[in-house]
Amino acid sequence: MTVSPVKMADAIRVLSMDAVHAARSGHQGAPMGLADVATVLWTKFLRYDASKPDWADRDRFVLSAGHASMLIYSLLHLSGFKAVTMDQIRNFRQWGSNTAGHPEYGHTPGVEVTTGPLGQGIATAVGLAMAERSMNARYGDDLVDHRTWVIAGDGCLMEGVSQEAISLAGRLKLSKLTVLFDDNNTTIDGAATISETGDQMLRFKAAGWAVKAVDGHDHGKIAAAMRWATKQSVPTMIACRTKISKGAGPKEGDVHGHGYSLFDEEATLARAAMGWPLPPFEIPEDIEAAWRKAGRKGGSQRRKWDARLKASDKGADFTRAMKGDLPKGAFEALAAHVQANIEGPAANATRIHSGAALTALTPAIPEMIGGSADLTGSNNTYVKGMTPFDAPDYAGRYVHYGVREHGMAAAMNGMALHGGVIPYSGTFMCFADYSRAAIRLGALMGVRVIHVMTHDSIGLGEDGPTHQPVEHLASLRAMPNLNVYRPADAVEAAECWQMALKTKTTPSIMALSRQKTPVARTVASSENLSAKGAYELAAAEGGAAQVTIFASGTEVGIAVAARQQLQAGGVPTRVVSTPCWELFEAQPARYRAEVIGKAKVRVAVEAAVKFGWERFIGEDGVFVGMTGFGASAPFERLYKEFGITAEAVVEAAKAKL
Repeated sequence: MTVSPVKMADAIRVLSMDAVHAARSGHQGAPMGLADVATVLWTKFLRYDASKPDWADRDRFVLSAGHASMLIYSLLHLSGFKAVTMDQIRNFRQWGSNTAGHPEYGHTPGVEVTTGPLGQGIATAVGLAMAERSMNARYGDDLVDHRTWVIAGDGCLMEGVSQEAISLAGRLKLSKLTVLFDDNNTTIDGAATISETGDQMLRFKAAGWAVKAVDGHDHGKIAAAMRWATKQSVPTMIACRTKISKGAGPKEGDVHGHGYSLFDEEATLARAAMGWPLPPFEIPEDIEAAWRKAGRKGGSQRRKWDARLKASDKGADFTRAMKGDLPKGAFEALAAHVQANIEGPAANATRIHSGAALTALTPAIPEMIGGSADLTGSNNTYVKGMTPFDAPDYAGRYVHYGVREHGMAAAMNGMALHGGVIPYSGTFMCFADYSRAAIRLGALMGVRVIHVMTHDSIGLGEDGPTHQPVEHLASLRAMPNLNVYRPADAVEAAECWQMALKTKTTPSIMALSRQKTPVARTVASSENLSAKGAYELAAAEGGAAQVTIFASGTEVGIAVAARQQLQAGGVPTRVVSTPCWELFEAQPARYRAEVIGKAKVRVAVEAAVKFGWERFIGEDGVFVGMTGFGASAPFERLYKEFGITAEAVVEAAKAKL
């Protein structure tokens, strides 16, 4: 006997209600309201194989409304994802379970994106769709031809990043992207209309999307709309009119049903309303079998794809790229570039040095896709010969993101999550504030994304304090699993790029200067010194070091000049370059102690705030840097006025001797 799809949807409702009630926290309203939409998607349209969650050509499903996490956990359990057992459902939101309060990539097989901060899911999904098109252009329909489906709610679409994502996707005509809008007119504070008057369908349509509205509880109409979406030449949005807490009896449609609101009595009434006789966490055998069958239906497609991959002359390269391994010889041109800069060093802005490193890297690593938030000429992220990533063929490797820093960072997360793509893109470092939420999620998910942040200090000069980052280095260094690189010259810039590309599970920041900086490295090394995070650049002469000067980036040149003055005055002084604090912290304790040394006086110099430098100079060390915001003037005058000079370092060191 055929199982009613409504009863299959009720299984989602009951599991969501039971898990939230057991945890005494969570959100059952959205999962219950979306159960019909999700059932149609997961049984009729989503291409997946529950026995192979990492199948490369699967459709990607993104629950942007991450608070509705019991929706995806119910779907994963019911369709047969082995990792999400009924015990995991019972332990929703508990220590050690893989059913966390919000979905987490890497924590739960089947979860494609970490979501919860509203808007991030839809913005990340744009990157998933971009990566699919890029990979399709490289490997063809036989290996890459899948869709990205997103469920987003009112809150997702209120967040500003959603507009950045929607407009970018519309411009790029990402036709394999569909957003299912949970149109339930509900927020935590009450009806969505207390804070929103916009027409979401017109908003998407204005951005170049095809739109359609359906009854979100009519399975036939939902299926017809999804079928329509698969035939469009632009991204699609389906507004699914739903009732929050659908099936909850008296509580169905309750405007306050966003959070945990079905207690003992309410849960009993909900069971009665749905005609569900079984106790908590029990699913009738026929309903469970129907769901398991849905989870297996993609198996034949997956096996056919496996055969095509095995037969393809591009199969080995595709597999390598999806694993995140770099091509053979990825760094050969970069090594030659480093040697050329040792033999013929030249002072320049580190953003220029970064661009030169990219010129050596991008031809050797075809999965690198660059871009900029409308600052290409300033960020030096474009490499000659690159073409724009755009419809109709998407073969280009340079993305014009427009002034959308947050959307850009989120899209890069999605591209990296998809696999086969290594995204990098640029903006001014001060605007990391706009993209920070996405940078944080990238760090949490452990994805290889490289954020090029130029104009990294007061050294940008005349644009003034609105554009001069002073606290940004400290705030980014405080973020777990984020490597912040601040190279001093061409050699360090190349070394930092090499490390960023070799690090598969950590995003990177490239903090780069607008102004020229002196050459720091003039002696060839058999190893990547920047890989150690910090190293002795210049040793003390004439005895044991009395002073050690620590610096990063553009201030390494100041440290070297100060050392020369101190040495000339008979004070043995060493200089330590610190291009990446996070890598230094990962070194053995003995190495870290050797680098920090035992000099009586330790001085740090950086055109930023002091926060964090205590790890190098201790509580009684001397810091030469910023204590407030900058100002508008040529950079030379700014460094002088703010006392970030070799003379200031010398004076500070002598005062401590």
